[in-house]
Amino acid sequence: MTNILVTGGAGYIGSHACKALKAAGYTPVTYDNLSTGWADAVKFGPFEQGELSDRDRLDQVFAAYQPAAVLHFAALSQVGEAMRIPEVYWHNNVLGSLTLMQAAVHAGCLKFVFSSTCATYGDQDNVVLDEDCDQHPINAYGASKRAIEDILRDFQRAYGLNNVIFRYFNVAGADPEAEVGEFHQPETHLIPLMLDAIDGKRDALTIFGTDWDTPDGTCIRDYVHVCDLVDAHILGLKWLEDEKDSRAFNLGTGTGFSVREVIDHSGAVTNRDVPILEGPRRPGDCTKLVSGSTRAETELGWMPKRSTMDQMIADAWRWHQTGHYEK
Repeated sequence: MTNILVTGGAGYIGSHACKALKAAGYTPVTYDNLSTGWADAVKFGPFEQGELSDRDRLDQVFAAYQPAAVLHFAALSQVGEAMRIPEVYWHNNVLGSLTLMQAAVHAGCLKFVFSSTCATYGDQDNVVLDEDCDQHPINAYGASKRAIEDILRDFQRAYGLNNVIFRYFNVAGADPEAEVGEFHQPETHLIPLMLDAIDGKRDALTIFGTDWDTPDGTCIRDYVHVCDLVDAHILGLKWLEDEKDSRAFNLGTGTGFSVREVIDHSGAVTNRDVPILEGPRRPGDCTKLVSGSTRAETELGWMPKRSTMDQMIADAWRWHQTGHYEK
């Protein structure tokens, strides 16, 4: 079977991508330093531990497996942390990705699928966010991802590194079979934090800001199921296999949910109340991020199947109740 190098394959999205790759007939080769990923999540192919900044180690892995393509998920992704220590994001995300691209080109692996983010658009209220919108990130996380997109375009022109860029909106849910799921330390994502509060693993869920310019005063986000998201990556890989041009795609549903609306939906799924605390806004947050694009649907043929809010919470709740990885 064809080998695919998956950076960050021990993490939340990467592990789901590895399962989808295996189901599609590929062999996913996970490359991860386990700083935020979990060895127990590597279930669907070989595992190679290493740093993105370690060119020698990357060269060894490319030589050993001769992957046909790279799916690049590995990155730091906490907005609050990016505001406090931006240099870490520039060093890890940008320099690490640059080293990975150099190793891929050196190995003749010229198909590259990149995990980017809607955070590259910044805070653009009342703007329909499609792939042609200006990118004005307001934190180092989004800025580092935008910089990697720019490097990819340069590498495509200079070296023929063909690429598909996916700008995610909020990823949620878990594998319906609960083989892999979402577990971060520390946890920063709304739905797992909410489930922890429901389950008594934390005292309460903190809502960061109740005075945003939205109908109920809380931030609005576009949520997409992780399984739908990784399905798009398989389609992106096939896009490159068909020798199509490099392309950027938004991955969202076009429907926004406020924090309070997500909390309300959790009651219907879990039949439990969510203990809540109201806190101040977090630096680097945006009021509203919702996709207005249909490009992934019309060009890739991508159609989300599990991205209803109730389904995302139900799948996450099932995973939550089965237990988590252990370091």
